[in-house]
Amino acid sequence: MVVVLAVLQVLSFASCKATGKEKHTANYFDYFDTVTTITAYTETEEEFKTLCDEITTLLNEYHRLYTIYNRYEDFTNLVTVNDVTDGKHNVVKVDRKIIDLLIFAKEMYNKTNGKVNIAMGSVLSIWHTYRNEGLDDPENAQLPPMEKLREAEKHTDINNLIIDEENSTVYISDPLMTLDVGAIAKGYAVERICLYLEEKGVSNVLINVGGNIRTIGFSADENTPWKAGIENPDTENEEKPFIEYIELSGESIVTSGSYQRFYVVKGENYHHIIDPETLMPGTKYKSVSVVTNDSGLGDAFSTALFLMTYEEGKKLVEETDNVEAMWVLPDGEQVYSSGFKDYTFEYEVK
Repeated sequence: MVVVLAVLQVLSFASCKATGKEKHTANYFDYFDTVTTITAYTETEEEFKTLCDEITTLLNEYHRLYTIYNRYEDFTNLVTVNDVTDGKHNVVKVDRKIIDLLIFAKEMYNKTNGKVNIAMGSVLSIWHTYRNEGLDDPENAQLPPMEKLREAEKHTDINNLIIDEENSTVYISDPLMTLDVGAIAKGYAVERICLYLEEKGVSNVLINVGGNIRTIGFSADENTPWKAGIENPDTENEEKPFIEYIELSGESIVTSGSYQRFYVVKGENYHHIIDPETLMPGTKYKSVSVVTNDSGLGDAFSTALFLMTYEEGKKLVEETDNVEAMWVLPDGEQVYSSGFKDYTFEYEVK
């Protein structure tokens, strides 16, 4: 999931001073293979550090549980679930956080008509290998052979993911199928963490994990929303780095785009958002941005909408409560769901 948001400086500081809170920001590089930024208004720096310690402890736990690349000693995660022994997967007892993620993933599969499918690991791993090889050796970069992708596609049926909630076990009945939760894990983890903080009464916080932004309450006080800019997918346009500015107060925003994580084959860019039908990168848009009150849903929907036709995507958005979207078409035109503009504002770049 490529998300391209930059948090802007809060425009009014007077009310912040009135509350006795000051703005603090910290950056981390250890979770979900991306940059995490925590911004909060707290009364003391010590309070902010305590908050950051709590957030990063939880992020580390979710990262370790949901990774499909890294093993940890005496620790069961999705790598363990994907493991094959003697030609078959094992029934694996897992943490409840994995069970909940996989249940959510099945819900998103049904909600998006299969556009978000965590059972696509066999296909995505092929793209991952060819992309990395192409980045390491650009002159010899190649596309995966379609026959290889189609063979892998035979092993992407999410119904072969067997979840036993009562016993907290997971089993993949197809030995050639693997899970890849990249389209949902980051947003889902951020949402779980924010819900936990909200239950504790925490407010005035913004968490940005690789651009997947979730806000808790307002920025400085009860009258000042967080302000963010959605990056222009035309990254060479230095005069217009952002195409929309939005205000958030408890919502999340996620953007999927074709213009950052890609490699080049014979002069053409091939990004990482793979359509389950064509098994190729989606080509309908430059980017899709989703505003919602659920970061996990936003993560899933930004991927799904990127792969749907505009008519299909807009219908899905309009039928789903508390979701709005903006699509950037290949020619740069921006189109919106009915309520997206309610979150935007005019910002004068100084």
